[in-house]
Amino acid sequence: MNSIKPSKKLLFLLFLPFLAVYMQSCSDNTASDNQTDDEYIKEVIMYGYTGQGSNAEDDDIFGNESNDLDDGGAVGNSDGDTPIDSLMRWGRRVTGVSKTVTITTEGDSLKNADITTTITGNFIIVGDVAGVVDTIVKPYTEVIYRTAQFKRVSSSPRPRHNWRLYKVSMADGGTTAPQNSEQYIQMQQIQVYINNVLTYTFAGPDFTQNIFTTIKFGGPGIPEVNAGDQVRLVVNTYSAQSEQDIVAWHWGKKNFGFHREPFAMTSQTVNGSGWDRVYEKTFTINGGHHRGRFNGFISASTYKSLYDDSPVEFSSDLVGTPYRVRP
Repeated sequence: MNSIKPSKKLLFLLFLPFLAVYMQSCSDNTASDNQTDDEYIKEVIMYGYTGQGSNAEDDDIFGNESNDLDDGGAVGNSDGDTPIDSLMRWGRRVTGVSKTVTITTEGDSLKNADITTTITGNFIIVGDVAGVVDTIVKPYTEVIYRTAQFKRVSSSPRPRHNWRLYKVSMADGGTTAPQNSEQYIQMQQIQVYINNVLTYTFAGPDFTQNIFTTIKFGGPGIPEVNAGDQVRLVVNTYSAQSEQDIVAWHWGKKNFGFHREPFAMTSQTVNGSGWDRVYEKTFTINGGHHRGRFNGFISASTYKSLYDDSPVEFSSDLVGTPYRVRP
């Protein structure tokens, strides 16, 4: 009896899936072998973790600072802001972003990352100036600091299998040009009430001292909210100027459907040569908010930043926090 011999074409087709897996494995090994642990950690900080599902954990929170603070130009009512007197629209247009990451090793199991993000752009104001609608452009530079710590979870040849985000701080910064924010206005404390319950208190003025331990390593993780939650933010500031400052909450347009919300000042008291002020904002997490991990920023800008047409009058303090909207 003659046996049936498979054709060469059939053998090749049967072999193709195994060949594809082998080639992908070789490619992955080559990329991993050529990448150091520090290079991989910098990649995560620059672009986020490329894994899927639960493996991503909180590693994907980096890299959104410029998006959160980019209004795309001067925006008004339709973007969630309220015009103030003669001020019609205002906003940042980011033109450049650079990030520096310095990594130090602590023993064999921890790596510390100091992250500095420099953002350049134009602060654009549209308002009524002497009865005429005018556009004022103020070039600016903002520098934002954040720290992160990565913990070793394996000792394989592939860096992406070895390290996961362990701790991450809030972001803290402000303008360095045309004015240094530290000389004009600084946020001192932020309180977050969720459904009328004080849930988080963040101390400043250096908000990078507020550090979150990820859930993967037994910590509470980054701040969390549910769709439908009512959130009240209370911000304490110290200002060197007598005019009321402008405080606003910023986040990506694709998340809530809005991008910026102004706070209302609820109190002020004289403190030496300056003023202690309290600002508040209450909003409800939109039911259509995308689920996942995000960054949000609070800005505190001097009155002259928005109401003076001089390009050298722009000073804005910035505090950012990662947060999660639960599934």
